[in-house]
Amino acid sequence: MFLRQLSYLIALDKYRHFSRAAEHCGVSQPALSAGIRQLESELGITIINRNRRFNGLTEEGQRVLAWARQTVSDLSNLRQEAAFAQDVAGGSIAIGIMPPTMQVIPLLIESLRAAIPALHVSITVCSSAEILHQLREHQIQLGLMYLDQIPPEGLFDTHVLYQEQHVLAAGEGITLPHTRHCSWETIGQLPLGLLNPQMRSRQFIDAAFREAGVKPHIMLETNALELLHTEVLASRLATILPVAALPERSGILQTRLLENLPTPDVGVVRLQQTIMPTLSMRAWEILQKLDFHHSYSI
Repeated sequence: MFLRQLSYLIALDKYRHFSRAAEHCGVSQPALSAGIRQLESELGITIINRNRRFNGLTEEGQRVLAWARQTVSDLSNLRQEAAFAQDVAGGSIAIGIMPPTMQVIPLLIESLRAAIPALHVSITVCSSAEILHQLREHQIQLGLMYLDQIPPEGLFDTHVLYQEQHVLAAGEGITLPHTRHCSWETIGQLPLGLLNPQMRSRQFIDAAFREAGVKPHIMLETNALELLHTEVLASRLATILPVAALPERSGILQTRLLENLPTPDVGVVRLQQTIMPTLSMRAWEILQKLDFHHSYSI
């Protein structure tokens, strides 16, 4: 039994005419008649009173019609539910992020799941160049990175979330000047733990030290934010990090503002596509409403 046979029966009861019912269903009259006969054969009953014209349904046909209407209605509801589940309730999305933005991810996921409750999220930490590569290769759907790293050929859509601000951060056991800002000369005398030189965030810092003519006292270099956080919270080292990359317990840290550092835009990126998957479109709509400028500045 095929669902289209049930649709033929419903249309025939509605139009009371074989030709008009067939036209409504987008088939020929012989095809509609054959479908109804096949339904009768499968059920072993007579559904239609026939002569040369449609003379209504038999008593058994009326009962089959009731079941047909319920079945077709249930199928329609199922399709709507499936579309709803795909668009709103669930699905899977992959996001590539650069290391200094790891603290931003919980806010992004919270915002996405507020509208897509069963969303499965896969997070990959990598460089901005790798994020762009993975977007081009359709390995990820979204990236979180410096937007001035986006190539000019117009292949990507972007949305700014915040401007990156670096600060000096240290535990209570390290003495810092009692001022709002800290000079690069003073910072150069502190035991420092910094991100690896390959990271663009670190390159801003190295350029500032060079411009100030200061050679910093660097005791630890790493790409692991968790390690930097541990050392700083224990007052073994001071660090320079974007506000978005400070540990969650940053309230117990001393922070000082820095001068002569760029404040690049950080935001979400997606690859432009002619046909965009429904879930990706929904996620992008949500992310475009986000603004973290006040969340990641001091």
